[in-house]
Amino acid sequence: MRDQLYINGEWVSPDLGGYFEVLDPASEQVIQRVPAGTEEDIDHAVRAARRAFEHGWGQTSGAERAGWLEALADELEGGQDALALLEVRDNGKPLPEAQWDIADAIGCFRYYAELARELDSRQDEPLALPDERFRCRVRREPVGVTGQIIPWNYPLLMASWKVAPALAAGATVVLKPSELTPLTALELAAAADKIGLPAGVLNLVTGLGAEAGGPLSQHPMVDKLAFTGSVPTGAKIMSAAAADIKNISLELGGKSAFIVFDDADVEAAVEWILFGIFWNQGQVCSATSRLLVQEGIAARLLERLIEATRNIRIGQGLEQGVQLGPLVSQGQHDKVIGFIEQGKASGARLLTGGKRPAHLHSGYFIEPTIFDEPAENSIIWREEVFGPLLCIKRFKREEDAVRMANASRFGLAGAVMSSDLERAARVANSLRAGIVWVNCSQPTFPQAPWGGMKHSGIGRELGRWGLENYLEVKQVTEYIGTEPWGWYLK
Repeated sequence: MRDQLYINGEWVSPDLGGYFEVLDPASEQVIQRVPAGTEEDIDHAVRAARRAFEHGWGQTSGAERAGWLEALADELEGGQDALALLEVRDNGKPLPEAQWDIADAIGCFRYYAELARELDSRQDEPLALPDERFRCRVRREPVGVTGQIIPWNYPLLMASWKVAPALAAGATVVLKPSELTPLTALELAAAADKIGLPAGVLNLVTGLGAEAGGPLSQHPMVDKLAFTGSVPTGAKIMSAAAADIKNISLELGGKSAFIVFDDADVEAAVEWILFGIFWNQGQVCSATSRLLVQEGIAARLLERLIEATRNIRIGQGLEQGVQLGPLVSQGQHDKVIGFIEQGKASGARLLTGGKRPAHLHSGYFIEPTIFDEPAENSIIWREEVFGPLLCIKRFKREEDAVRMANASRFGLAGAVMSSDLERAARVANSLRAGIVWVNCSQPTFPQAPWGGMKHSGIGRELGRWGLENYLEVKQVTEYIGTEPWGWYLK
């Protein structure tokens, strides 16, 4: 258990001496006290990152950085089981989900190690120009010091999505994890310390949003901000970045639609619908929380869906067979219950769930919940709930489904299910979303771009696009003509 901040390659106490408690959401018991970093600590961390960037890390080769990323992956892999257990205690998710997350995080570091090596071969790439008197080469250089603010739903995995490409690019990092789930991020810093990652390359400051996240967003020595979280917080970060014209990438909320056509296999559809909304307790920005079902299949599908939902085992994440854990905090629990009550009041029909499981008397648990036919202007249909709540509406024609799916201020993800692959492709191309799944929901690979349109964010993470997030493109153009330019001096 770590009870210090990690700044400039050292474990240090918070400047003002503050701490806060981290709770296990399944028991509501305190797990650990964690440093409450403030503006002073953020300043120390940013200055350390600036020194590391300017006096070493920013000038390393991709191959050198790849070696460090692989060493970091090896170190995390050595503690993989313990990290998964810690993620369960900190976040509440079932152990198999946590194990998957930790494996994906390790894979992310290995993937960006490969891209770091490839970056060397892309450096100083020649660019043909129409005037033979000039020669041009293109360089890709690290963006500098990055401030990274990560959410609580996938603590270590979301950290890897930002830290790995930043380090691969040659940028340095000040990482601010969510105050609700900081424990595996602290272990990431411990792994960096153990492998001897150069001081200041990766710094970690735990703390509250206003006291640590705000100062990080506003620090004048930060060149780039990367944030995953809510739209309101993203808007504040974007506003703070505007003052210094900082480079930003934002991965924000979603209210993604899952369109199921009459020709879909009911069992396969039910499985992917459940996975799309109840995985990670529905605390997923890309959750396919709006289900659009064609009328011909609706009755059969809903009957099977309700039956399967009621069979989901709810409990503490370390219990064998548990498929749905608690929400992350009391605040999130109360927020989701508020949405459920508003759904009931709006006239939508509650098909199942909507309350605390009878056998669980503590912890932030809510039964998986399904509402039928909410109004298109109702809050449960329009707004991101970030919990185990699914809304269902029926449609007749393909164009009706596409219209309803696109009638949202969000545009992160979407899904379509049909045995007619030509139709599925047509609908996928029509959805205004950055990620679309066909005959599935939620598969995520580090090689594929991740991000949204509209209020769902700016920029893309993962894949080569994630690496480009942390690179600046520079042209170097040289005059190689044999004659004087002769514009002013004849």
